[in-house]
Amino acid sequence: MNFWLLLLLGIFTYLIVQRSVTRITRTPVWILWLVLMTPAFIWSAWTASAGSNQSIPLPLVIGPFIICPILYWLLIQWGRRDANSASAPPNESSEIKPAIAQKAEPTPPVRPIDSSEEKQLRDCFPWSIFYIHNIEYRPQAVICYGQLRTTPTAAYQRIKENIQAQFGDRFQLILQEGLNGKPFFALVPNPQARANRAQQKLTRPVLALGLLLATLLTTTIVGVEIAGANITTLSSDPSVLLQGLPYSLALMTILGIHELGHYSAARYYKIRATLPYFIPVPFFLGTFGAFIQMRSPVPNRKALFDVSIAGPLAGFIATIPFLVWGLANSTIVPLPEQPSLFDPSALNPNYSLLLALLSKLMLGAQLTANTAINLHPVAFAGFLGLVVTALNLMPVGQLDGGHIVHAMFGQRRAIVVSQIARFLVLALALLQPGFLLWAIILFFMPIYDEPALNDVTELDNLRDFFGLLALAVLVVIVLPVPNAIAQLLQIG
Repeated sequence: MNFWLLLLLGIFTYLIVQRSVTRITRTPVWILWLVLMTPAFIWSAWTASAGSNQSIPLPLVIGPFIICPILYWLLIQWGRRDANSASAPPNESSEIKPAIAQKAEPTPPVRPIDSSEEKQLRDCFPWSIFYIHNIEYRPQAVICYGQLRTTPTAAYQRIKENIQAQFGDRFQLILQEGLNGKPFFALVPNPQARANRAQQKLTRPVLALGLLLATLLTTTIVGVEIAGANITTLSSDPSVLLQGLPYSLALMTILGIHELGHYSAARYYKIRATLPYFIPVPFFLGTFGAFIQMRSPVPNRKALFDVSIAGPLAGFIATIPFLVWGLANSTIVPLPEQPSLFDPSALNPNYSLLLALLSKLMLGAQLTANTAINLHPVAFAGFLGLVVTALNLMPVGQLDGGHIVHAMFGQRRAIVVSQIARFLVLALALLQPGFLLWAIILFFMPIYDEPALNDVTELDNLRDFFGLLALAVLVVIVLPVPNAIAQLLQIG
């Protein structure tokens, strides 16, 4: 495994572990991280000793996927915190991109509700809206079970108004579906009640601009190498940087439009969100992507869907023109014996059905079964745009695709879809080793997605259609070219 890919995976895994388990277990993060990274270390050691041409034995591939999750779970249970320090229901959402995460603030316990307040609470639930059967008190929430007698949207709005009238901004109201399929209401501490929102500094434009300029520099330097120029001549010939700008500007435009899609949708639903922050790195691709942070809860599944799909949709639309133009200006080279998925000098387009179709459309008869593509820097940026789109559309956990299937099918069904997606990508990695890194990342990704405040109201048919369309885009990007289509296109 490439050293830089292993480093990227290690950083990403550590941040995910730190975010997902530090509030529920005392087991040191570095131990949990080491357990999760063990498969990657084993496979990297095998590749280093046996060579990249030698395939990894199947038991060595499957074994770590069985042993490490069990050990990981046991370590979490061994150091599990008591109920009073367990994590609360979500009160703040954040969009997590690969290799970035934020640390959640601790949530104070719910103040006790005495008998008089319980009567006030019951009065907030009219019998014609939601007939309460039982109220359960937990360290971090008050759970109200009962029978829903109207639409979830109408019930949530009415009861929310009643709660605010009785308790002010003391609680946030969440409507979720229980394990028995019946909806329940939960009252959790409102973090906004602890601070004056007007005084909170939501975004840092100077930091955002600084990261943007730094990423422009790092991607330009990497772009110089992709263009085939000699970066060591930079001191004597600064104009060499101009050769890296096509890659840099194309890639940053794609990533920026992706994040602006999320940002615009969040602002539309009045969700407090930061400006996009780029992540510069002086190696690999020149950046680890970009991200925004959402500082207020998502109001409902409709908003969750729109905010989640806006990024990949905008990024995909921006990617296609760059990719098409770049392919038209790329050249054909002989196909190497061991093609690499991220080698812009000899890319085999058969890794992706969509990439193969666009390549054949732009290069025509030049592209055959025994040829590869020496990608123009803009084409390589477009190819990375496809990779970013596909990775974010994976229907797993807190990725955009995980949010989308959560909004479409509900939280419980989304967990099942996430598990299936993990194993499908693992099966794909056994056929196409280039997808092994994807399988590892998805394996480490938590499959639980934070619920919206109203997590019961379902989507309309139009949004369901666009959700299925997004999953179809994912399939045509990650699906290798079938033999029948390869023969039809004369590329296999």
